[in-house]
Amino acid sequence: MSTNQETAVTTGATVWLTGLPSAGKTTIAYELAGRLREEGHRVEVLDGDEIREFISAGLGFSREDRHTNVQRIGFLAELLARNGVKALVPVIAPYADSREAVRKRHQEGGAAYLEVHVATPVEVCSVRDVKGLYAKQAAGELSGLTGVDDPYEAPESPDLRIESQHQTVQESAAAVHALLTERGLA
Repeated sequence: MSTNQETAVTTGATVWLTGLPSAGKTTIAYELAGRLREEGHRVEVLDGDEIREFISAGLGFSREDRHTNVQRIGFLAELLARNGVKALVPVIAPYADSREAVRKRHQEGGAAYLEVHVATPVEVCSVRDVKGLYAKQAAGELSGLTGVDDPYEAPESPDLRIESQHQTVQESAAAVHALLTERGLA
């Protein structure tokens, strides 16, 4: 057995990073994943774009479809967390009731769940515009952009709020890591 397997940390948890498009959710998740893996944790990043392609193909962006997508991701994250994996979930999840349903599923299953609000202002996100969504929306080529012409219900009391425009990716990931450590999960 390799040394890495012998020292593997098997306490699972879901860390849901919610926020607007281009807030920095995925970048922070991958930075944190690398750090956790170096410490011997089993980690999976459930990227929203990949989930939409493989698990939620065919769903649109109506409120009902967005809720279904979040519940599917929540189910998968809880399954991983119950089995000793840190599931990092950089997914917008714009509706508070959808996120609350995922938290409740975790509580009922005995899996740790942390909600991290990557609270980057829309003005900063639209300048970053990683996928060109804000430009398409401004040009009239896209509608239903979360936080612009579709609702985003920011968490009222997340476990952690990150303002990524004021710190580096490494500092943001370190803040989430500190929360995991404080909760006995890292």
